Amino acid sequence: MSTPFELLSEHACFGGAQRFYQHASSVIGLPMKFSVFMPPQTVIEKAGGKVPALIYLAGLTCNEETFMTKAGAQRLAATLGLALIAPDTSPRGANIPGETESWDFGAGAGFYLDATEAPWSRHYRMESYITTELIALVTGVLPIDAGRVGIFGHSMGGHGALTLALRHPGLFKSVSAFAPICAPSQCPWGHKAFTGYLGTDTATWSAHDASALMAALHAAPYPDGILIDQGLADKFLAEQLHPQLFEAACAQAGQALQLRRHAGYDHGYYFIATFIADHLNHHARQLSE
Repeated sequence: MSTPFELLSEHACFGGAQRFYQHASSVIGLPMKFSVFMPPQTVIEKAGGKVPALIYLAGLTCNEETFMTKAGAQRLAATLGLALIAPDTSPRGANIPGETESWDFGAGAGFYLDATEAPWSRHYRMESYITTELIALVTGVLPIDAGRVGIFGHSMGGHGALTLALRHPGLFKSVSAFAPICAPSQCPWGHKAFTGYLGTDTATWSAHDASALMAALHAAPYPDGILIDQGLADKFLAEQLHPQLFEAACAQAGQALQLRRHAGYDHGYYFIATFIADHLNHHARQLSE
């Protein structure tokens, strides 16, 4: 059977399959890569059943391979019967001047929003790519239940997970994050990205700021709770991440939040690998309902 995406590689993994794909994105206007771990329930059982899925959004400089090779998530995902989906972090090859000059803007740093400023607005449309194209693509071809999709991510991807979950609560049933950029309107990474992608009118930025989005709500969009893990040895914590602002916004909105602060842990994937099981179980409980 022909599919709308090309299988680049496939690897047996904990009874399931780790796959890497590429497709021609109509939303981005360029080829896009993504990875999928399919648990053994979908590989060995041919009865037509579908499994829930988690979309993972990676951080600055990362791509569709980073989470699958570093987080150690597949073993437990196989046991829980969870599919894992990881898109790239930005378009590639748009050939925009300055696209590859900074590690925190442009290629590898799409910030999971739709740019409104030229020349970025033509291709840098990661929010629409994930919410309208990628999910429909994988759930239309693979045995994944479109009604049971959660989202999580790290750093810039944690920002993406929180904001996309708050902007599209009907699409995602669960959300969590590792060391997310919680208030990009109030940190250097966010100022740089939002100015470039959205322009200098700061009034437009709050629509892509998790703390501002949560503070504007009058009811909890995720009554079963949001999970965030933050390392206290994270060198970006004080200047870039501001989890306390999201914590305050959740308290104001009545949103249940488990914000766990861990002494000694930094911003990297050893931190993520340490607590990945808690996140998978958090989502599995909510996606089983």
